[in-house]
Amino acid sequence: MSQALPHQAPPAASTARDLDAAAVGRVLNRWAAAPEAPWLHAEVARRMAERLPVIRSQPETVLQWWAHAGASDALLRQAYPKARQLHVEPTPALLARSTQAHAAPWWSARRWAGPGASAVLASELPPAAGGLLWANMVLHGAVDPPQLLAQWRRVLAVDGFLMFSTLGPGTLRELHALYAELGAGSPGAPLVDMHDIGDMLVHAGFADPVMDQEQLTLTWATPEALLAELRQLGGNADPARWPGLRTPRWHRRLLEALAARAGADGRIAMRFEVVYGHAFNPPPRPVVAAQTSVSLDDMRSMVRSGGRPPRKHGPDTSP
Repeated sequence: MSQALPHQAPPAASTARDLDAAAVGRVLNRWAAAPEAPWLHAEVARRMAERLPVIRSQPETVLQWWAHAGASDALLRQAYPKARQLHVEPTPALLARSTQAHAAPWWSARRWAGPGASAVLASELPPAAGGLLWANMVLHGAVDPPQLLAQWRRVLAVDGFLMFSTLGPGTLRELHALYAELGAGSPGAPLVDMHDIGDMLVHAGFADPVMDQEQLTLTWATPEALLAELRQLGGNADPARWPGLRTPRWHRRLLEALAARAGADGRIAMRFEVVYGHAFNPPPRPVVAAQTSVSLDDMRSMVRSGGRPPRKHGPDTSP
């Protein structure tokens, strides 16, 4: 259903985010009620797991951020069978769903604090809670990405590792173009370019950030199937979206416009830009004084010695 396309650098996008928080909340509640996480999330998780060999250390604790929607539990348990898995959820509904899904019977070793134990937690975690923070398909749903990155760094242990994926601005360009032709407003909120995400990582205090991306093409047999899967993937949280309810006439017009874009094989194609990133949480930097005083005698000595500070103690052993 998907295939990787050659890398194409997307145009620059602003780091500013203007999302309707209520609309994001409705998407999260819909995910909590759905039978399973979106198919694309599971596929991206599989692709991201192929990058785990870059981590040489074996984390004792793995934080799965927005764990249910991330669809990564089996992959991370296979990669780190001895690590404690913490499933972090953003809403009460998702917290309840993950708690039920990961409840272990009383006789299971997973119920206790031994290797492979798990727990389900809300997003508020103590500092330095995990050695690996895994956030699959999360960042594009964040109302405040810089704030979220700062939170991720806070809950990572020193030298902990962050791995994440998100959607980039090349996603659903065909749908954006169609909406523009129809004068129908915005089909989705703007997405942040991977270079801007790298800058945000550095600003948040992460070290050695690495970003890359790929484009996937998904195809559908009918416009109805396309719209149904897009609804499973999320919703339109752009405040600039059409303000009112759509009419049946508009819906028919949209279906006809989508059908007209079918390829020679009769299928409708849409591209998704998937951005991957990883970075380390470095040790705290030592505090450096804002002002340093050097005496005039010391400065003269440094000039005579070629910039070396004067020797204060010990015998002179120079030839």
